[in-house]
Amino acid sequence: MRLQAKQPERLQEISEWLRQGQITGAEALRMAMRLRQRRAAAAAAKVDPAEPAPGAEARQAAVRAIMAELDGLIGLQSVKRHVREIQAYLEIQGRRLEQGLPSESTALHMVFTGNPGTGKTTVARILGRLFKAMGILPKGHMVEVERADLVGEYIGHTAQRTREVINRALGGVLFVDEAYSLARGGEKDFGKESIDCLVRALEEHRRELMVILAGYPAEMEWFLSTNPGLRSRFPTIISFPDYTAEELFAIAESMWQVRQYELSPDARAFLRSALRAPEWLAGEEGNARALRNLVERSLRCQALRLVGLANPTKGELMTIVRADLQRAVSERWSGI
Repeated sequence: MRLQAKQPERLQEISEWLRQGQITGAEALRMAMRLRQRRAAAAAAKVDPAEPAPGAEARQAAVRAIMAELDGLIGLQSVKRHVREIQAYLEIQGRRLEQGLPSESTALHMVFTGNPGTGKTTVARILGRLFKAMGILPKGHMVEVERADLVGEYIGHTAQRTREVINRALGGVLFVDEAYSLARGGEKDFGKESIDCLVRALEEHRRELMVILAGYPAEMEWFLSTNPGLRSRFPTIISFPDYTAEELFAIAESMWQVRQYELSPDARAFLRSALRAPEWLAGEEGNARALRNLVERSLRCQALRLVGLANPTKGELMTIVRADLQRAVSERWSGI
């Protein structure tokens, strides 16, 4: 007896019917997709009961807006191409399903590799909102954690912590930064318990949770090799390259502009030169996070220069000069 007419309320029901042979694999996939769509519509209704569930045109407009936001990020061309491929593939699979054609079930879980400050967290948040707009995730929010948030201090504490984090992330994205640290303690370390708990969650919540593991490239490669089940469950690996000097300059300039500051010609020349120094392009410091710190220091240095003036002009209040940048840079790196 088939159960096509029945609408399951939980993914576990579908799994049980499939295990008992009451439905086929194709029927299970269709049921899971419909359940996901119903949950997405219900989540949207909870946000604002007065608003109807978004139609196809509204969803497409939301997807286009989010993809435009991704394209607006400086650099990351290879990352953008990869995300566009994923978005297009999932869109086409959905259209095939609507036409009664076989549709591939794709694991959403990913590994982001790259140095700190190369845009991994920003892209993860965009993916959460993108998949919500597409009806793939019901909420699309992101929960960002690291080892300390997952690993407990005594037996049983780690599983409890990890489950609590997973429950907070259900419907959205669980972003585990420096994920390789979970495996560094060896077999007796509680980090292994957290890994096992995460792996189980990937199966139990495969349609309502997206897990992104992030960290340095070499360390993440080692981490994936420590557990045979990890690599198969994280089929998508996206590499985040370090920013070039010109990309760093554009990022810094945008940070000043959004605060309504601008660089003098001398300051621009100095910054271009400073960003080509080995300290910036070595990977550890050549990233947007360090750049944000430099921008904030330059604002303080400008304030210190201007605070003694009785009536600084609007132009003076807006302008970062070479001396401000030199002082900001020297606070972190001497000799530049």
